[in-house]
Amino acid sequence: MSVRVLLVDDDPLVRTGLSMILGSTPDLQVVAEAGDGDEAVQQVARHAPDVVIMDIRMRRMNGLVATAAVLAQPRPPKVLILTTFDLDEYVFEALAAGASGFLLKEGSPQEIIEGVRVVANGDAMLSPRMTKQLIGEFVAARANPRRARAQVKLELLSEREREIVTAVAQGKPNASIAEELFLSEATVKTHITRAFAKLDVSNRVQLTIFAYEAALVTP
Repeated sequence: MSVRVLLVDDDPLVRTGLSMILGSTPDLQVVAEAGDGDEAVQQVARHAPDVVIMDIRMRRMNGLVATAAVLAQPRPPKVLILTTFDLDEYVFEALAAGASGFLLKEGSPQEIIEGVRVVANGDAMLSPRMTKQLIGEFVAARANPRRARAQVKLELLSEREREIVTAVAQGKPNASIAEELFLSEATVKTHITRAFAKLDVSNRVQLTIFAYEAALVTP
């Protein structure tokens, strides 16, 4: 089964380039394109893509508003933000709203292809050049009100769940976490799922944002 992709960007040349890149792989299929956020929401309803590649800065409805609208649908696709800005408040807000990650437009074709595959499989994708800088800097800039709320939620987690959330925020895959904590990967996944439910988050990016807000990790 190929991954169905919707391309959203107000530059038709960017959409053409992305379509050529993704069309070069047999497991990815571009099913539709959109030039702004309004059209993106309509195309998601019409084509039910697995992944939406979303430009963040567009005329009319921007990518941030469109991401929230797309993720509010009954069976939402994964959203992968594509931007020229690796440190951008809109990108941070989109990640906090539930986007599965972001890539830079100047990234290599292989980075873009792999990003789509990663988020389609339910994992989070962050630009290799970005690491944890974006989340750390924006959380640090507005730490006071967010930190107080996050530390209240932190009390909901068990000690083991805190350890695993911290490891996720440090960018460690489940296999590494399992090895370090002498657990099975299945047990790690169970703890992560429980943390999702307790913290009301939907992916590893949001879990990482929480870890910074609660001071489990620091920039």
